[in-house]
Amino acid sequence: MDFLQHIKKRFGDGEYDGDQFGGSSGHNGNGLPDGNPSSFMFATGIECSYPTIKNGKVRRDQLRECGHYDRWKEDLHLVREMGLKVLRYGLPYYSIHEGPGKFNWEFADVVMAEIKRLKITPILDLMHFGVPDWIGNFQNPELPVHFADYCRAVAERYPWVRYYTPVNEIYVTARISGRDGVWNEQLKTDKGFIMALKHCTAASIMGNQQIASLRPDCVIVQSESAEYTHELCATPSPQTALENELRFLSLDLLYARAPSATVLMYMMDNGLTRAEYDWFMKGKPPGYQIMGNDYYGRNERIKLPDGSMHHSMDVMGWYQITKEYYDRYHMPVMHTETNVFEAEHAPMWLWKQWINVMQMRRDGVPVLGFTWYSLIDQIDWDTQLSEQNNRVQPCGLYDLDRKPRPVAQAYKDLLKEFGQITIVPYGEMLEMTDQPARLKTQV
Repeated sequence: MDFLQHIKKRFGDGEYDGDQFGGSSGHNGNGLPDGNPSSFMFATGIECSYPTIKNGKVRRDQLRECGHYDRWKEDLHLVREMGLKVLRYGLPYYSIHEGPGKFNWEFADVVMAEIKRLKITPILDLMHFGVPDWIGNFQNPELPVHFADYCRAVAERYPWVRYYTPVNEIYVTARISGRDGVWNEQLKTDKGFIMALKHCTAASIMGNQQIASLRPDCVIVQSESAEYTHELCATPSPQTALENELRFLSLDLLYARAPSATVLMYMMDNGLTRAEYDWFMKGKPPGYQIMGNDYYGRNERIKLPDGSMHHSMDVMGWYQITKEYYDRYHMPVMHTETNVFEAEHAPMWLWKQWINVMQMRRDGVPVLGFTWYSLIDQIDWDTQLSEQNNRVQPCGLYDLDRKPRPVAQAYKDLLKEFGQITIVPYGEMLEMTDQPARLKTQV
């Protein structure tokens, strides 16, 4: 009788004792997400944009327009039905913060209580494209201090929340409000853009500080648009070159990375003072900082020789564009938003985005999570909310009747296959817990 026969006679199948927990066989990472600290975060979000249009006369509140105020409990249960444990969720800042030191928590309290009861981990989105009427718009230099007070009030009221996005998509907020003339102040100037951008970035930093003073272990998921413009000219224009630098500007100021001389002069020419710049360059905000990159095919554009601009979808894709951001900041990454407006194409777009995420992991970049945005369909985003057409974009996991779209089943399939992978392969070695080690395959 050889030694293997002796082992099998004594121990059965001949595997090392304890392999049910990992070891040579390990665990391949499939099964629904289990919420362990080192596990990859699969998420969705509930669209909560609330900018104003028509010179501040009309508030576009997607929570209202998409029926969430009436069906919030049903929506939260859909998150659990999907098998998800993480939700990007935005409280309506503009209606909660009624004035200095005055807050209306009526809606927030009931929703947050249900989120807690369902054991959903919220990534709490505190400012999403708009501000309260009494603050005005993003040109107001008092915004950072008022918003910091709001962040502190939220952290005090919901001390169990650890994950936050203080200001969603700072670059997009500033560009569409201050330079594109679409939202809020509706300016079309470089100065309007820089004023909005510096105020939003400062608001994020000050809000982050207030959260960290109450929750030192806070995790800040900075959701920002991953952008790029391809110019099909033998000699690219200086304007396009500048645009491809400006896409980094919010994160440069947030993470204290000095921009190029061209960008710095542009900022100084349009309202950033030397003292303000020095303040931004002092260092990163407190807490665990995650760089979230939102990617829609609409973020990538092609500029033709005649000057016309077209959506290019995924020429480079989330991987290549986000890799540029990662090489610039060396921050942990999360894919924080994606969708397409054509429901029939959504399942394959989901899988394509996931291929990007897996490749990023294989190349050694710590990717902490993935988000299909959003849970339910959205309205009028084909015009960036600038027109009140009540036109539905079928980009959700569920339609506005809360019926599943094909991408919901695709996401469930993805979760069953990959739902228990770690942030990086063998990621449990990065955090020693009291749980058994389960070595994951490198997916």
